[in-house]
Amino acid sequence: MEQVNKHAVKTFLMQLQDSICQQLEWVDGQSFVEDAWQRELGGGGRSRVLKDGKVFEQGGVNFSHVFGDKMPASATAHRPELAGRKFEALGVSLVLHPKNPYIPTSHANVRFFIAEKEGEAPIWWFGGGFDLTPFYPFEQDCQHWHDTAKAICAPFGDDMYSQHKAWCDRYFFLPHRNETRGVGGLFFDDFNQLGFERSFAYMQAVGNGFTQAYLPIVDKRKDHQYSDRERQFQLYRRGRYVEFNLVYDRGTLFGLQSGGRTESILMSMPPLARWEYDYSPQTQSAEDDLYQHYLQPRDW
Repeated sequence: MEQVNKHAVKTFLMQLQDSICQQLEWVDGQSFVEDAWQRELGGGGRSRVLKDGKVFEQGGVNFSHVFGDKMPASATAHRPELAGRKFEALGVSLVLHPKNPYIPTSHANVRFFIAEKEGEAPIWWFGGGFDLTPFYPFEQDCQHWHDTAKAICAPFGDDMYSQHKAWCDRYFFLPHRNETRGVGGLFFDDFNQLGFERSFAYMQAVGNGFTQAYLPIVDKRKDHQYSDRERQFQLYRRGRYVEFNLVYDRGTLFGLQSGGRTESILMSMPPLARWEYDYSPQTQSAEDDLYQHYLQPRDW
């Protein structure tokens, strides 16, 4: 039976957090502040937050490793075979809220779960992905984002990109708004079908690939001129981010139900957002372009 190497996963995830933070600090010029924490029920993590930078209004890159004697309800609801097993959950999760409305907000996450019971084989899987949420989208940026995702997936199977791209479109969808959160990317969960080594390699490729997908877009748009109109639309659309994270996001639910650290779990929230009653964009405006061409799944 193939060995599961939890130590290798943890080592990679901590190095990934370091690498991503270093790259973002180089782009922004401001440093992350680290907040190390312990979980009363077992485990802990390192939350790193950058506030009011030159490029990022707020960004967070979290590492966590939590464990316990039983899985929270959000996990066992769709995996009843996990009931009665002790668990470990390791992951890196990040959300970046740029200042400039022409730079998309972005999220990425890679994680590993293992549930163990004496005398039985462990149940384990990887999950993760990344997605892009533009306010004023550029076709070439979205194409670059998806081309990078395709290149990441290519060594792992001909249909990997199409499957995980479609899963991302389904997952980051707000049914009450009938729109996607953004232009998608990759999403996968319960992933173990390639065996431990290859499944781990895929998770690593997705984690390492995030900055290759995102930072060229940041560099291209960070000096784009904008006015209060674009800023107000950015804040309005950030409200959708809040709605998704608080109503639908499984990671938020898992974190809160498992006794995770609330500040770290809700780090994904934007520092400012707004809501407006019955808003609709002006026909054929730049804002309307987002609604007409980017908020439903499409092929890239």
